Amino acid sequence: MVKMEKKSLLILGTASHVGKSSVVTAICRILSRSYRVAPFKAQNMSLNSWITKDGKEIGIAQAIQAKAAGTEPTADMNPVLLKPKGDCVSQVILLGEPYADKSAGQYYDSIEEMHAVLKGALERLWKEHDIIVMEGAGGAAEINLYERDIVNVGTARLTQAPIILVGDIERGGVFASLYGTVALLPEDVRKNVKGFIINKFRGDIEILRPGLKQLEEKTGIPVLGVLPHFKLRIPSEDSVSLGDKEGEGSKAEKEIEIAVIRLPRISNFTDFEPLEGLVKVRYVDIDEDLGSPDAIMIPGTKNTVNDLLDLRASRMDKKIQAFKGKIPIFGICGGYQMLGRTIFDSGVENGVEAEFEGLGLLDIGTRFGDYKKRTVQVTKKVKGHGPILKPIDGEEIKGYEIHMGVTDSNRTVFGDDGAIDENGLVIGTYLHGLFDNRNVRNALVQYLYEKKGLEYMPEEIISENDAYEELANVVEQNIDIEKLYEIAGV
Repeated sequence: MVKMEKKSLLILGTASHVGKSSVVTAICRILSRSYRVAPFKAQNMSLNSWITKDGKEIGIAQAIQAKAAGTEPTADMNPVLLKPKGDCVSQVILLGEPYADKSAGQYYDSIEEMHAVLKGALERLWKEHDIIVMEGAGGAAEINLYERDIVNVGTARLTQAPIILVGDIERGGVFASLYGTVALLPEDVRKNVKGFIINKFRGDIEILRPGLKQLEEKTGIPVLGVLPHFKLRIPSEDSVSLGDKEGEGSKAEKEIEIAVIRLPRISNFTDFEPLEGLVKVRYVDIDEDLGSPDAIMIPGTKNTVNDLLDLRASRMDKKIQAFKGKIPIFGICGGYQMLGRTIFDSGVENGVEAEFEGLGLLDIGTRFGDYKKRTVQVTKKVKGHGPILKPIDGEEIKGYEIHMGVTDSNRTVFGDDGAIDENGLVIGTYLHGLFDNRNVRNALVQYLYEKKGLEYMPEEIISENDAYEELANVVEQNIDIEKLYEIAGV
């Protein structure tokens, strides 16, 4: 390992969903072969979160990037996490702990306090790592936010890091977006833009080359490379990715379909990504036709009560209830709470004290009593109730919990967690990452295949490490790696 002082690299984007997170993940893996690398995102707005070993909550993208870098995820890697709750209000997670619910205006009023938090996090990361690979958020050229920004211009000014700007060619206008972003950046930030990466390209690269040359001539900034459109095998960062999932699935998609209810405030939908490719996973809006799925999943939510009320208003609750005893119905976290008889809210969820009727598919009740969140990694043993879980009775599974509220259950299903109905087909749990466990994943898919009279061959095991290497190799093969190292100063 080479010892350096306060080296950093900042990856910014022309817009949301251009591929900043995946580029950072790949660079973390590439640089980690020679250096101690840490990812960093000053402020993340996402309902897909992850729990560190010490029980801190961070954006899932930074956890993935840390794993790719071969280091343990910590709260310093994502010191500010904003979890939207609706009505322009977000829960602010500060260094992994719930801090307050704030409107956008209230949050920006406290932005100086956030700057101090970022400085402390960066200093701690630099003490343990040789280089920090940092990620911006959304589009870098949000000119109305420059004086209040901490994640793009704010991070750039705080660190004076060399910048690589990523643009997405799939959505069109990539040259204009790259050129325009550079032109709109403040001069003290613009001078640090050292390279472009164009992402999600499909087609003949030779047709693109004249445009690349003109972009370099007009800006004086080199294009490091053009990345092909590539099927990622790492978890999605946020709900923007849901739009990309239409039509995904394997050859089994015509035979077996799992419907995931797309709640208005859906969170941690990455829980269901491990099932993609084994069956068709269809995300269903609450006002859509549910159809005839082979299983239903009710995911986590940032506001259980409001999403339950929206389910009822759309009559999706009746559609789900009609499948009781016929197909598997899983609820995770907020979805688990909805499956019960009642939810009592002391005002934590919905602002007023009230009791709400649940879907009544599980004999449980949930109570929101305190503004207190349980965040912990767990290992549990499967209690093999019912036809799905019986084959894996007594086996261990891992997961993590991120929830408010306490649920009573007389028939737990994973150690002291969760609940199951008398038929063994309705299963609820607080465990995120449930289907990351190969035994649970195969138990469900095996059951669904057998119900259709199909033979299921357990999928090839693709490890996290394989997925990171695959992504890193694609990036290495399509960008100027020597120039990347030069820009990073390593």
